[in-house]
Amino acid sequence: VLCQRAKVAMSHFEPNDHINYEKLEKNINIVRKRLDRPLTLSEKIVYGHLDDPAKQEIERGKTYLRLRPDRVAMQDATAQMAMLQFISSGLPKVAVPSTIHCDHLIEAQSGGENDLRRAKDINKEVYNFLATAGAKYGVGFWKPGSGIIHQIILENYSYPGVMLIGTDSHTPNGGGLGGICIGVGGADAVDVMAGIPWELKCPKVIGVKLTGKLSGWSSPKDVILKVAGILTVKGGTGAIIEYHGPGVDSISCTGMATICNMGAEIGATTSIFPYNDRMKKYLGKTGRADIAALADEFKQHLVPDSGCHYDQVIEINLSELKPHINGPFTPDLAHPVSDVGAVAEKEGWPLDIRVGLIGSCTNSSYEDMGRSAAVAKQALAHGLKCKSKFTITPGSEQIRATIERDGYAKILRDVGGLVLANACGPCIGQWDRKDIKKGEKNTIVTSYNRNFTGRNDANPETHAFVTSPEIVTALSIAGTLKFNPETDYLTGADGKKFKLEAPDADELPKMAFDPGQDTYQYPPKDGSGQRVDVSPTSQRLQLLEPFDKWDGKDLEDMLILIKVKGKCTTDHISAAGPWLKFRGHLDNISNNLLIGAINIENGKANSVRNALTQEFGPVPDTARYYKKMGVKWAVVGDENYGEGSSREHAALEPRHLGGRVIITKSFARIHETNLKKQGLLPLTFADPADYNKIHPVDKLSIVGLADFAPGKPLKCIIKHPNGSQETIMLNHTFNESQIEWFQAGSALNRMKELQQKSS
Repeated sequence: VLCQRAKVAMSHFEPNDHINYEKLEKNINIVRKRLDRPLTLSEKIVYGHLDDPAKQEIERGKTYLRLRPDRVAMQDATAQMAMLQFISSGLPKVAVPSTIHCDHLIEAQSGGENDLRRAKDINKEVYNFLATAGAKYGVGFWKPGSGIIHQIILENYSYPGVMLIGTDSHTPNGGGLGGICIGVGGADAVDVMAGIPWELKCPKVIGVKLTGKLSGWSSPKDVILKVAGILTVKGGTGAIIEYHGPGVDSISCTGMATICNMGAEIGATTSIFPYNDRMKKYLGKTGRADIAALADEFKQHLVPDSGCHYDQVIEINLSELKPHINGPFTPDLAHPVSDVGAVAEKEGWPLDIRVGLIGSCTNSSYEDMGRSAAVAKQALAHGLKCKSKFTITPGSEQIRATIERDGYAKILRDVGGLVLANACGPCIGQWDRKDIKKGEKNTIVTSYNRNFTGRNDANPETHAFVTSPEIVTALSIAGTLKFNPETDYLTGADGKKFKLEAPDADELPKMAFDPGQDTYQYPPKDGSGQRVDVSPTSQRLQLLEPFDKWDGKDLEDMLILIKVKGKCTTDHISAAGPWLKFRGHLDNISNNLLIGAINIENGKANSVRNALTQEFGPVPDTARYYKKMGVKWAVVGDENYGEGSSREHAALEPRHLGGRVIITKSFARIHETNLKKQGLLPLTFADPADYNKIHPVDKLSIVGLADFAPGKPLKCIIKHPNGSQETIMLNHTFNESQIEWFQAGSALNRMKELQQKSS
């Protein structure tokens, strides 16, 4: 029986790679015996993937775990650098099932087919590189038009108990199917693809107990919007958010994925739901009933133990939860929809909604499209169309084909919508927006996940709000933030007033999903003869050169490139949008380094003082000048530095341009790890008030690096222009192996050193 159990494939695309619940069970039992206490679901799956469960030191929030994830997924914008690093490793083939998904490089312009055709032409060189690199190294390749990485993972690769890492911060979407799915930088993905144990600080576990039942206009999106308002953008840092309680069963599988997806916005390592019948139903409808049957047999390991302990508990009564809308400019500024109009009037935010946008990796399921269509259908019945511009982004080719077949797409077009390509599009700034000029104050509402300044359209005056797809649709029909669909009336074409009824739609299609076009490229059994070309004159791709090793000396008299004021996300550090085309070319992408960060010296973006010339200029140009002159430099930042995307370019760029140290009040998890991987020193003020002691004109020295050790603070000497000095202490989270990354110059350099020793 056990032998038969082991023969269930992880996915249809990898029939020879099987789910190994037996190993998960064995590891869980070893750890449970050692810890002698009930385990949370998060602990079961994380500890179930330990490299050495018998000897691994385990303490939540403190020790580093060495883990063996089951698979890797990469989106095309981050896969370029990940595959370039894997090529540099010299390894012949990936050690675990891995996939590349083309979703980030398709710009929304005139509609799905035209935009996809244009993207294939513009990005031909990059797509060819990813396809051939995938073929050579054994990586599956999802072609442009396939859909958004996280929807593809949910449909094909996530399953209860899986541990999957992905080079995108919204990888936790797979938690909707009971998996531990974690967003990482490309260097982390390279470790896993190379067969090296992957390191993760042992996460704390925040429990969110759900009671009651969702109904009316309330949706799964409102759960995470409410949680974001409670925990804020950094409240989940270093923790897994584990949902539990009787309310869980009232949420669809794709709804659970929505909640897990946006856990990235509160800094969580990942989020997860326990295995239940809603997941079983989704697995069956997506052709994976065999996985559901196997999960049923091992269900005791796919739910939390009774009496398990959470580090923090939040309780939400779904029956009392009201529709929410969060924003602008940050995803944790939560408002009930009923209040946002009055708040907007008070704050001076534009009330007229210029564009409503539904879709994205967070909300593009069949159920999402159905609920939006249900709202649109009511408006059409009364002769109304959207007052705002309205766009629809299907999550995958399967979703696109199915909503076309079942009539949802036609309803959404009839109400005034434009169906975009199966891709990220405006959610990540891939939007050729024409209806406003840059600098024009305006409001948009989206069903996306992030709403940082300028993220969607590069306009810092766009006030972006995030909410559920059905609320976006209702607000787009009304055209104003002051509309509350629960209480307010619309006026039909006949002059009669009517109220929208709460939408109702099937969570899954009655018939089977329509798969649409076949967009998957299998890697060949033997890819050793496959050629992968990177032209030395390419402006899109560039082979990587190793970073320099630490010289064994203290970092003395570093200049301060910029002292950042306030929020500094990875969008501020390495902007997306038009810069996405350079994600495979480190030198070119480095021209966007910190161009969105606000300089505390003058309150401006992309304007810093060159300490050697005393002239103000762009941040990247100043960094290049320092590098040319052989001068090391540092960045000083504020709270939660590097929140947002997993893009490791935000770490590669400062390293490439000569940076050595980033000092902040606190870091976002993924960015801190990415900085370590590239040989930089991410350090935090032992006393956050010391942020005020450093001025942009000072010089900094980090001393005591010869005795650099885990848990031992480092000393920073601040030299002021008047000759005076003061000393502050800086903390770090390096363990022994991470210190070796710094000493070797990068984690990749250290990997090569170990390979040379073993050979």
